[in-house]
Parts: sequence; structure tokens; C-alpha cells
Amino acid sequence: MMTLRSEILTYQADGLTMVSHYYVDGGRPDRRPGILVFPEAFGLGEHAKSRAQRLAELGFAALACDLHGDGQLYEDLTEARGLIADLRANPQRTRARARGALDALTSRSEVDPAKLAAIGFCFGGTMALELGRSGAPISAIVGFHSGLATVAPQDAKNIRAKVLVCIGADDPGIPADQRAAFEKEMREGGVDWRLHLYGGVVHSFTNQQADRLGMPDFARYDAGADARSWAEMRALFDEVFG
Repeated sequence: MMTLRSEILTYQADGLTMVSHYYVDGGRPDRRPGILVFPEAFGLGEHAKSRAQRLAELGFAALACDLHGDGQLYEDLTEARGLIADLRANPQRTRARARGALDALTSRSEVDPAKLAAIGFCFGGTMALELGRSGAPISAIVGFHSGLATVAPQDAKNIRAKVLVCIGADDPGIPADQRAAFEKEMREGGVDWRLHLYGGVVHSFTNQQADRLGMPDFARYDAGADARSWAEMRALFDEVFG
């Protein structure tokens, strides 16, 4: 019988106090794969938390990760974009925040440190990719409507994980030239990668609250792309974790 447990994990990363949420089936004695869940640019909200809970219900140990420190969540898109602009320009800071989360996750007795993955949404997907570029010992990376650009494409050679990115083909925030640059980066880095495109789909297609932004040409929930991308993530986890 499943005994789903959640608790707050606090740790230091990039000079910040991170307040993340951990989900696990506490009724099992065995170790299981650990999954980092990085949120959209706004910070750690219900979307990432609910995905981490779903992963725990599937038998994983999942950490929904703080992005901005102190569990701060921002509602204004312009403000959130400003906060992540420095992180985009300084990937070492992004990687430090991601690595702090990874260390917190692997400190848990329920987690098998040989079976780790990172997923993320929007900038959270960028964060998962930057963690991979740092050479972190993770087996899978999944980005949902993930920003693909980096100022350090040469670091793709450090990626040990199998990479899956799921993108709306009509996402104005991730245009075709950014996808092409990402493909070039992955090829030159010798990465095991795959890219799934969903026709007629834009940004934030996994988030049922995306329509609240009032920007349907930019961000819009899509139930079909949401379900398909989640299934593709599960298939990748089956592949890498057995």
C-alpha cells in the first residue's frame, strides 16, 4: 500500500537558501530512482509540485526544486524574465542551483544514487540541460517547452545523460534557429538526444494555468501534447532505469 509522504528540504546553493518539496512513497524499504523537477521561470509553484507528486506515485523519489531562493514565486512574467536573464548569461550560477538540488536529493536514504534524472519546464528545462552540461552523474534529462540556448555549447561533451526535449513547433520563444543550434550542439557533443515537436502547439503546453497569462499566441495549455510528452518521458525512464 502506498504511503505518499511530502516534506520540505532546505539547502544552500548559489549563495541562496533553497526551499524545495520532496515527495516519496514512504511505505517502501527499497531505494528507487531520484528525479529532480525544475519549475518554470516564475519559481516553484503548484505545477512543478504536482508533477513531482505524480512521479512519486509512479514509484520515484522526486524533488520539486526551488528556483529563486526562499521558495519565492513571482506572478509577473516580465519580472520573472528579468530574474532569469542573469542565469542565462551565467550558466555556472544555474548549474550551482541545480547541483545543490541534486546533492539534496541524493542525500535521501530512499534514493538510489546510481539512478538519477532531471526534468524541467520552460527555464526549468534549461536548468536540467545546464546540469547535464556540468557533467553531473544523471542518466536522463527531459525538457518540456524547454529553452535550448546556452552560452556554453562546448560543454555538451560533458553530458552523460540521454536527452529528450519536447517542444511546441509553433513556440515563439523557441524558434527554429534555436532548435537547429541545439541539434548542432548535441551532435558535436556526441550526446544521445531526441527532439519531439508538436504541431500547432506553443509555449507552456503542460501547464493548465498557462491560459491565465492572456497570451494565447505565446503560452497555451495543450492536453494532447501534455499527455504525449509525459508518456515519452516515462518511456525514456523505462529505458534508462530498466
